[in-house]
Amino acid sequence: MRDGVARHTPPERFRGGSTSSVYTARARGLREPLEMTEPLVGVGMGSPSDWETMQHCAAQLEALGVPFETRALSAHRTPRELSAWIEDAESRGVEVFIAAAGMAAALPGVGAAQTTRTVLGVPMETKISGGLDSLLSMVQMPGGIPVGILAVGRAGAVKAAILAPQILGGSRPESEEAV
Repeated sequence: MRDGVARHTPPERFRGGSTSSVYTARARGLREPLEMTEPLVGVGMGSPSDWETMQHCAAQLEALGVPFETRALSAHRTPRELSAWIEDAESRGVEVFIAAAGMAAALPGVGAAQTTRTVLGVPMETKISGGLDSLLSMVQMPGGIPVGILAVGRAGAVKAAILAPQILGGSRPESEEAV
């Protein structure tokens, strides 16, 4: 704990989705520690290596005081665990999912196929084409599977973290006010 905030556990510690870190971050200007609460945003990454970029998403959610959790789950390598996490997260109140993936970038589309909640896709930068492959994989998903696709890399991660509380603001005005 630092500044009354339970620190987020990097995804390397929970490969395969067996555990998660859930917390409520310190809201702007709040000095007292906040109690643990269920997450409103679920941040999924196709690989633990995506944490290098998605830590910026986590930091922005933290700064806005939005409770969230992260998981490193692959749409290809751990599809059952991904499905179980989405179902469990919804039952605990997650209202927005942020899905980061590179190359084939299937995670946002696979996630969106399993929920009616909002899914935001963050294409990861790659060595192959700087992330253009990830971006094109996401934007070419079928029309019946809506995913909001953001910018490649860090910019997209931060934008997703700002967009999530704006989406939550429809039913939770305090979330929109944080932005």
